[in-house]
Amino acid sequence: MTTTVIENLNRIVTCAPPGVTGPLLRDNMAQLATLQGNLAVAVRKGRVLFVGPRDRLPGLDGRVERLDGRGLVLTPALIDCHTHPAFVASRADEFEQRLAGATYEQIAARGGGIVSSMKAVRESSDAALNAATRRNLGRLRDHGVAVAEGKSGYGLCLEHELRQLHAIRDAGDSLDMHTMRTCLAAHSFPPEYRGSDAKRAAYVAEVCNHILPAAAKGGLAQRADVFCEQGVFTVAESVTVAQAARKHGLGLTVHAEQLGLFGGAKVAAECGADSADHLEFADAATLAAMATAGTAAVLLPGSTYHLRMDQWANGRAMIDAGLCVALATDFNPGSSPIPNPCFIMNLAVLRCGLTPAQALAAFTRNAAHALRLDTAQWGLIAPGSRAAFALWDVDHERELAYYAGANLCAEVITCEGWRS
Repeated sequence: MTTTVIENLNRIVTCAPPGVTGPLLRDNMAQLATLQGNLAVAVRKGRVLFVGPRDRLPGLDGRVERLDGRGLVLTPALIDCHTHPAFVASRADEFEQRLAGATYEQIAARGGGIVSSMKAVRESSDAALNAATRRNLGRLRDHGVAVAEGKSGYGLCLEHELRQLHAIRDAGDSLDMHTMRTCLAAHSFPPEYRGSDAKRAAYVAEVCNHILPAAAKGGLAQRADVFCEQGVFTVAESVTVAQAARKHGLGLTVHAEQLGLFGGAKVAAECGADSADHLEFADAATLAAMATAGTAAVLLPGSTYHLRMDQWANGRAMIDAGLCVALATDFNPGSSPIPNPCFIMNLAVLRCGLTPAQALAAFTRNAAHALRLDTAQWGLIAPGSRAAFALWDVDHERELAYYAGANLCAEVITCEGWRS
């Protein structure tokens, strides 16, 4: 039996305050339970065996593999709970169009937006889609992420939604990343289903009766998502999709209140969703409904920034309302081409009311809860937790939200068996 010891660590952020179970809520969100000094972490069979001062490391039987922490800061590996990694081509051309004054509607009318990404996926070979998805997830891992939720949603038909989900699964396996796969067939209406209410209804039926059950089969997807927003899926359509997801044993999340107060977060709460994501326009009544339902709030300030929106999610109000608040990159080719969680933390601190400590909690233990992963095992460093760590070239964890734009991750360390 081999034991791995990460030693010569100057600081460990455990995200495991004594006596606290579940996500970190309210004041506990700033309690990261840090250790300072000559520290070490020991791992056996993919689980943490010991964390603490190096001179208190217990005697270890068998083979010992030693890794040098180089006097750096160790945190749990980051958990990115909202990404769209299965895309083939960038939309940098649309970025230039927006800079020149084009609106989202004008770009969409020219065949851009989600439809552009859909066409690229549908026209790609399996090899090209798989390579691009691995590249995209690899960019997240390079920035400290070992667990990523990955959405489909650029196929918008049975064949290509499943191709995306397979690509996310296989890319995660090859990179030693744990992926939570989400079927987002209800991302937009494909061109062949536009133009009439009957066509809209036919696509909603296709999602509910064919795509979602096929995605759920064999665990290819664990979750479903729906974009409940003006001009996309109505509240009634979103409820129909949510009920179908539940029927087929899928977890649920909802794109909600990004462009206006439309009702998506209340759909999430009423349907028992794990989370509602975006929430720039969520009001007090919405937050109260989510808190009562136990629906997590996932903030995506990267898209707010990239789309140059004026309205930012009020993370401070969400924390005060008792919600589990998580952060994610929303990494995608259109509205958030940002694979750097530390930059997202910077935005959350500057524009959404979080502190640096809360931002890190939101990308670790709270992100685990938003995905309904066991917070005794995921997103923290404690005996029995999963052996997935991020090593940071900083002196203190507060610097993760401070050095905006830099890649501060020296290494992601995952130990054999950590995903089992």
